[in-house]
Parts: sequence; C-alpha cells; structure tokens
Amino acid sequence: MSSSSSTSSSYVVVKQENEAASQAVPVVNMAPIPAYKRRRNEKPGKGLRHFAMRVCEKVRSKMLTTYNEVADELVAEYPEGSNAEQYDQKNVRRRVYDALNVLMAMNIISKEKKEIKWIGLPVTSYQESTTLTREREELMARLNEKQAFLHELIVQQVTFKQLVEKNKKYEQIHGRPSSASVLSLPFIAIKADPGTVIDCSISQDKKEYLFGFSNSYEIVEDMDLLKSMNLSLGLNAGTSTADQLEQAKTCVPKKLHEFLSRIAVESSALDVVEEQPKKKFKSS
Repeated sequence: MSSSSSTSSSYVVVKQENEAASQAVPVVNMAPIPAYKRRRNEKPGKGLRHFAMRVCEKVRSKMLTTYNEVADELVAEYPEGSNAEQYDQKNVRRRVYDALNVLMAMNIISKEKKEIKWIGLPVTSYQESTTLTREREELMARLNEKQAFLHELIVQQVTFKQLVEKNKKYEQIHGRPSSASVLSLPFIAIKADPGTVIDCSISQDKKEYLFGFSNSYEIVEDMDLLKSMNLSLGLNAGTSTADQLEQAKTCVPKKLHEFLSRIAVESSALDVVEEQPKKKFKSS
C-alpha cells in the first residue's frame, strides 16, 4: 500500500490496490477549523437562550410590562460600537420578540393586547407537592389557633354570665354592695408571701402605676381568678357535668352549643398533662 498527498487540495488521496481493481477514496482532512469560520458560526452565550433568560428576568422583576419596555431596556444595555453586527437594535428587538414567544409557549408569561404579565417558572411535581404541604401545615396551624381562641372566648362568655347571675343572687339576698367593695373588670391580682413590702407609686393622671416588691410575687389575671371560683362550670378543667353543660348552653348563642361539648372533651384531655407551674417574678 502506498499513499501520496497533494498540497493544492483539502483532502488526502489514499490509493489501494487489490486483485480486482484499484480505486481512490477521499478522506476528509481533520485539520483545525480556521479561526474566522469559528467566529462566524459560534455565538457563545448571546443567542436566543441568553436573550430568553434576560427577558425572563426583566418580566419577573416588573411583573407587568410591555414588549417595547423590555426591548428598550435590553437595547440600552449594549452600547454602540460593540459588535454592532450582532447587537444592532433590530437584531436585539427581534430576539426579544422570539424570547417572549418562547416564554409564552412555556406558560411562564401571558400576553393580553400589549400587556405582558408574569405567571411563574414551571415547577416539578415534587416542588409543587412540597409547597402544597407547607401551605396546608400553615393553614392547619392558623385554624388550630383560631379554634383555641374561639374556645377561650366561649369559656370567658360563660364565666362572665355566671358572674352576673352570682351577683344578682347576692343583691337579692344582701342588697347592692357599697361602691368601695365593688371590684370592676378588668383587673389583676398580685400574690405575694406574707411580710412582703410593696411600694406603689401612682402618676398624677392615675393611669400609670409603679410597684416595688421586697420579695418574689405572682400576677393573677381576672379570668384565672374567676375560673378558680368555678364560674366557668368546669369547661376549662374538663370536669363539666351534664347539668353544667346544659347550664353553659344558656350563656351562649345556639350556634355555639356544639362547641361546648368539644371544649369539655379537649379540656379533659389537656388536664391529663401535668399543668405547668405559674411563672413567678423576682423583685427588682
């Protein structure tokens, strides 16, 4: 076998001889592609994909825009004289138009007349499932919080109504008490050990009170004190009897009757858990 090459052609001629005949087989030259051809064929990072990403960023940041607004901003990003053949205004605007069509086909944006609106990037089923799970957990947490708040309001309503009935019965037997012995709502009670010295300063408008304690103390809210007097009919402790539940129903609207049994059951379940000790404050 013998081979010869020609300097005037771009391929190598290989001559092969056998018993039947001989023929020439052209082989493509594997020499590197000239630099001027690479520059003409390659457009690294500045093609339709690049413009689609830039257009996507623009529309996402604005949420609502137009074709002319996006195109004008992208044209302004490429100064004159920098690769004018590739970045001339007509070419940029054409690529923006093509990029918008691609984004609309992918349902990332929508177009109504001249307005372009951002919809959102496509997500996988796993991402969508994770998002829905997180939203469900947030909604359930809010629902539980609102239910707990409703239950507390119902218990307060029952407690206040029972307090009113208790005061009415007292007045029927003993008459109306003196104003000096009446304690108005709301109020707080301060519990301290015997021998504790309490220093109280009151502002001139009697709106601010400053207390000083020589020992630790405990603040008791009015509702906690009324509950301890069993005016809540055992709803807060889960000890309500059938008669107490019927009595509690007279204190709330009929639409809330179904919640009373739930409150009694839930309070009973919570009562199984050991009650946390009340917070005591140290004197400053």
